[in-house]
Amino acid sequence: MLTFLLGACVGLVLGLTGAGGGILAIPALTLGLGWSVTQATPVALLAVGSAALIGAMQGLRQGLVRYKAAATMAAVGWLVAPLGLYVAALVPGTALMILFAAVMLVVACRMYLQARSTGAAQGTLQRNCMLDPATGRLDWNARCLATLASIGAASGFLTGLLGVGGGFLIVPAFRKFSDVRMHGVVATSLMVVTLVSLGTLGHLFSQGVTFSSAGALFTVSALVGMIGGRLAAPNLPARLLQQMFSVLCVCVSLLMLGKAFLAIG
Repeated sequence: MLTFLLGACVGLVLGLTGAGGGILAIPALTLGLGWSVTQATPVALLAVGSAALIGAMQGLRQGLVRYKAAATMAAVGWLVAPLGLYVAALVPGTALMILFAAVMLVVACRMYLQARSTGAAQGTLQRNCMLDPATGRLDWNARCLATLASIGAASGFLTGLLGVGGGFLIVPAFRKFSDVRMHGVVATSLMVVTLVSLGTLGHLFSQGVTFSSAGALFTVSALVGMIGGRLAAPNLPARLLQQMFSVLCVCVSLLMLGKAFLAIG
């Protein structure tokens, strides 16, 4: 029952924010079930990638996914993810947990501050990736391409290194460097998370990784939570979702840091 509830919570947060499932899946498995980061990584990738696929398909049907931007970020992420897997194999589990918690804490604080500073005048600022008012599509240029490639590279590396989908980085970065509305950012993030997570999982399968029954249950429950999150998301303010997710990540990161330092002691 605990495995099902944890998976459902991860899927729910992923569906609501497009960012939280990946970064909360590892803490759910390590803190909630007592797994190591190495054990949790493939299960987290499968659960988050599968759940994100449901949200991404819904976003495609609604015309919210910026599919060219998603493809660009995912392609670069695929190329960089094996590097993250290689580095992860060299780093001790406790050090990975500390690194994971530190990354989560930094991202959460930045996302919270970004949500607070978001105002009506923000849409008038010039950004690296701007929508063409005539077509409603992104205006592609070298600066926009380089920005999306950089986001994809960072997401792919962290996916391989820490077993996260990368949405916690994609959402604030894509929102900061483009004028795409929040619900479009979330839908695009879910598409990238799907592609990068499942692609990275393919690398792990090729290395002989297998799944337990608990991992399968966690994945199924994440799918259930994702459906609920995507149904509820349009009825909740985007800024409120972003702030709530940020506060949750701060709390979880502090718990992970505490567990890691207790293990060292």
